Amino acid sequence: MRVLLWHVHGGWTDAFVRGNHEYLLPVDDSRTGWGLGTGGRDWPSAVEVPVEELAGLAATIDAVVLQRTDEVDRVAELTGLRPGQDVPAAFVEHNTPKGNVPDTRHPLADQTQIPIVHVTHFNALMWDSGQAPVHVVEHGVRDPGLCYTGELERFGVVVNEPVRRGRTAGTDLLARFADVAPLDIFGMGGSGLHEATGIVPDRLEWAGDIPTARLHAELARRRAYLHPFRWTSLGLALIEAMHAGLPVLALGSTEAWRAVPQEAGCVSTDLGDLVAAARRFARSPDAAREAGLAAREAALARYSLGRFLRDWDEVLSDVRGGVVSAEVSGPT
Repeated sequence: MRVLLWHVHGGWTDAFVRGNHEYLLPVDDSRTGWGLGTGGRDWPSAVEVPVEELAGLAATIDAVVLQRTDEVDRVAELTGLRPGQDVPAAFVEHNTPKGNVPDTRHPLADQTQIPIVHVTHFNALMWDSGQAPVHVVEHGVRDPGLCYTGELERFGVVVNEPVRRGRTAGTDLLARFADVAPLDIFGMGGSGLHEATGIVPDRLEWAGDIPTARLHAELARRRAYLHPFRWTSLGLALIEAMHAGLPVLALGSTEAWRAVPQEAGCVSTDLGDLVAAARRFARSPDAAREAGLAAREAALARYSLGRFLRDWDEVLSDVRGGVVSAEVSGPT
């Protein structure tokens, strides 16, 4: 199939474009969110298409994968095709609902032509998707391989804009874990983090945004992966860390309890439990390694790239064939 989509979330797109289709990614001179193209990534099956050429390719597009509500109108504007009517379409909902949860109604809840594809079962449960057909396709990532060493008695965290996101990202909780072992924070937008948390520099280092392969290698040197988010869709960095063999310390909220079995670390809403597990991993590299192997086993079983792509093939086949009511999910 020839599938049109925008490059919105790099990690998710990295997995999606590795299927057996041709993926058209709009590109413009600004190379911003509406025309990023591949963003310089090595995606052999992805083709950058200048936005002004999309109209000429409209007749060859087999399906559209939407990720922002504005894309419904943008597709019509650029191609002359109305998603869900003139061209098969699916909408990927990457995020947990905001506002009056659990009564937050999805923007596409009042239509039946475009299925909503949630990335976690928690998201599907919490969004009011109305009469829209609903699918769940759990994340899948490329396996970085077992690269865990845990040689550094430090904890790794991946979070973008931790100061702005504050309590949502669990930024206020970091000090509890920094008392156990120093933290290395990876991601974008970390300005003011020391001031916001009150953690002194020798207990918290902002490592910044680094390429994915290097990130995996750096995380693998840390003793454990810390996932302090109160409210978020399941982060790909967590799944990648599990693939790499890191044990996990995670708040027991949203989808984390499903992703991380207890033998893979500690998942709890009790900070005392999490801090105790952090101390255990800091003091016992063997315990950390054993939990990390369990984390990797769980990640390979639930979040493999192959399973993700097979599930998406089913969704694309269904929407192309006009069948939009079947639910697709990962292994239970």
